[in-house]
Amino acid sequence: MSRMEPSSLAWGVGQTNFAVNRRSNKEPDGPKLRTLGQLAGPSDHDVPVLAVRNTKGDLTSILFGYACHATVLSDLQWSGDYPGYAQMELETRHPGCVALFFAGCGADQNPIPRRTVELASHYGRQLASAVDQTLLTTEMKIAAPSLSCKYREIDLAFDKLPTTEELRTQAASGSLYESLRAKQLLEGIDAGKPLPTSYPYPISLWQIGADLNLVALGGEVVVDYSLRIKGKMPQATFVAGYAHDVMAYIPSLRVLKEGGYEGGGAMVYYGLPAIWADQVEENIVDEVLRQAAELGSR
Repeated sequence: MSRMEPSSLAWGVGQTNFAVNRRSNKEPDGPKLRTLGQLAGPSDHDVPVLAVRNTKGDLTSILFGYACHATVLSDLQWSGDYPGYAQMELETRHPGCVALFFAGCGADQNPIPRRTVELASHYGRQLASAVDQTLLTTEMKIAAPSLSCKYREIDLAFDKLPTTEELRTQAASGSLYESLRAKQLLEGIDAGKPLPTSYPYPISLWQIGADLNLVALGGEVVVDYSLRIKGKMPQATFVAGYAHDVMAYIPSLRVLKEGGYEGGGAMVYYGLPAIWADQVEENIVDEVLRQAAELGSR
């Protein structure tokens, strides 16, 4: 706060392609499929960039994002993974600048190949170069000095809830996490707390100037959301996941119907009673568009 000064905002969008749809491509096959140009499934390779400059034109901060899990590394060391390497690289290239990263809708995206520090550093430099390409070689758009914000929590419904008998069966099962979840839910029922039928799901929208939206969605959001929301917005739009609250994976209807870990299996590890109801995607997208319409009407 002591360093506040008049500043300008400019934004642009770069590209980099190390995010791979992990549901559609087996990790060991990644390098071969990339070589052959046969990687399958949707991805979002946009690199949104918001740059802050002072009145002298000095770059003081960069906000950038990417839709991909920060899961290059799988060891037990503390690390910022590829986003941390990207931040360090950008702050080295632009002394005095603070680099900030936001995770996009990459819940079904992994950096492939992965598992080594060398690759984490490599992807960080690759992402930093995509940011620099946007900063240095494109005509970024100046954002008008205005900010309007909306925030709302919607009741995101669960599908059919388990019965008490079904929970007792799960509690006695040999599956550790299924058993733990069932016991936790049964404790709540015994204490007079019925199973929740929905979750208060957070959604916000910042409108920066008249031309840029920043949408922030709670949970681990799959890539379909960023692709769909950006396609429906008349303004340029950055879409962040993992915002306000991380309560579970947030599948699109497609992923929900396909099932698997992101489609519903991960709900066990989050301790939620059931998978999401079929209207999960429509409810979230409708709320984003509602907020955009409310801000646009001002």
